[in-house]
Amino acid sequence: MNLLKAASTISLLTLTSRITGLVREIMVATYFGASAWTDAFNVAFRLPNLLRRMFAEGAFSQAFVPLLSQTRQTQTEEQTQELIDQVSTALLWILAAISLVGVLLAPVLVWLTASGLHPEAFDAAVWMTRLMFPYAGLISLVALSAGILNTWKHFAVPAVTPALLNLAIIGAAVAFHKLVHPPIFALAIGVMIGGVAQLAVQWPALRKYAVVPRFRLSFLKAWRSEGVHRVVKQMLPASLSVSVAQVSIVINTQIASHLQAGSVSWLAYADRLMEFPTAILGVALGSVLLPSLSRASATQDVAKYSTLLDWGLRLTLVLALPSAIALLIFAQPLVSMLYNYGRFDHADVLATTSALRAYGVGLIALIGVKILAPGFYARQDLRTPVKIALVVLVCTQLMNLLFVPWLGHAGLALAISVGALLNASLLFRGLRRRGMFQPQPGWGRYALKVALAQLPLGGVMLWGAVALPWDRAHGDLLRLGMGLGLLAVAAVLYFATLRLLGFRLRQFMHSE
Repeated sequence: MNLLKAASTISLLTLTSRITGLVREIMVATYFGASAWTDAFNVAFRLPNLLRRMFAEGAFSQAFVPLLSQTRQTQTEEQTQELIDQVSTALLWILAAISLVGVLLAPVLVWLTASGLHPEAFDAAVWMTRLMFPYAGLISLVALSAGILNTWKHFAVPAVTPALLNLAIIGAAVAFHKLVHPPIFALAIGVMIGGVAQLAVQWPALRKYAVVPRFRLSFLKAWRSEGVHRVVKQMLPASLSVSVAQVSIVINTQIASHLQAGSVSWLAYADRLMEFPTAILGVALGSVLLPSLSRASATQDVAKYSTLLDWGLRLTLVLALPSAIALLIFAQPLVSMLYNYGRFDHADVLATTSALRAYGVGLIALIGVKILAPGFYARQDLRTPVKIALVVLVCTQLMNLLFVPWLGHAGLALAISVGALLNASLLFRGLRRRGMFQPQPGWGRYALKVALAQLPLGGVMLWGAVALPWDRAHGDLLRLGMGLGLLAVAAVLYFATLRLLGFRLRQFMHSE
């Protein structure tokens, strides 16, 4: 399997998802702006998303995918299917129970997450939490299916399914926003429709490989199985690791809810733009690397293991650094051309820009963590990332005390960025000290060439940000055309400079 081709496939399909997600955010910004109501939706949607990241896409995937890969390589097809059946049954029952508790305790959860919301917005957040909390169960089953398909080297369907959520939210907003009160409730309806659609679209691919999970009624039988015990044993430290990151998000949301109205939404709008490079690069590379690293670990091929990590880090640098430069220099034009419509005014543009620039400081590290962490997960070493995550959590909250009084909501984003830099540094150091990663020769020369290639890209973007008009008085199509054209010119200049410096596509080809 050509890893670059696989990662490119995931990236392109993920790009489709992120574009639909951006259209979703543009629509929300146009219809609702950045207000107490959008804060309420973002808080309510964040709660099931926290659960999804903690127990599904995060801890569960980190524990399940390496075990499934190992079982597939060393056991029979029947034993592999039995593992899938038992794990899926246990997961279904656990998530059903958690979803029920979440619906019942919605007021408490919203208060713990964002007690500073306006009373009407607080009540709306409670209602939307109750409606959307079962989404956590649906999307967790989607994550289970994606883990199975990735193990079978099928990356396309899992990468494109998030687009269905965005399309469902867009459709529900258009169809229902005049039928419900307040209109923001239409977004919550769309979330549930999207959850069902994402799960449904995975099933044909699972049937193609004859690995459809067979859910059973007996929770106790599944819970007592060896496979579930092994997954749970690995999930406990992984859950703690992922939970630490989610606790940081909850704390930041709580702090933002006590700042100026709209702060939660400004951070969410900036985060959506950050998701473009982090998902297209980090998630794509991480999805490809984890199964490959797991197979290298299962065969104890240390050289291959190290080479895979080196390949991922080199690709990260050459693609993430220009993305970071773009966010830092071109943040305000980017926010203006994408969000500055309808009820999203100039003050919202400036507030979102400050958050986006603060996120941009740590972009390379945020992507790098998604490459470095699988280096531990593939070897079923989940304790080290937990310890590092705890250190990062404490440091991030200490930085909040320093940054928030000075920068407001942007201080929360800056603390996350600096925390990501610390996280990536400690993960890298841990891999090196354990002998799990040995950088290939030529890193210094490679990094210097990548840095030099940023000069024409940064120059064009700086000129465009300063010399061209970006406020909405100059017309929507003009701003969009200028922005996309400038980004295209900058990208062409960057890759042309890389070629002049001796870079060739074959350098990044890596087959397994």
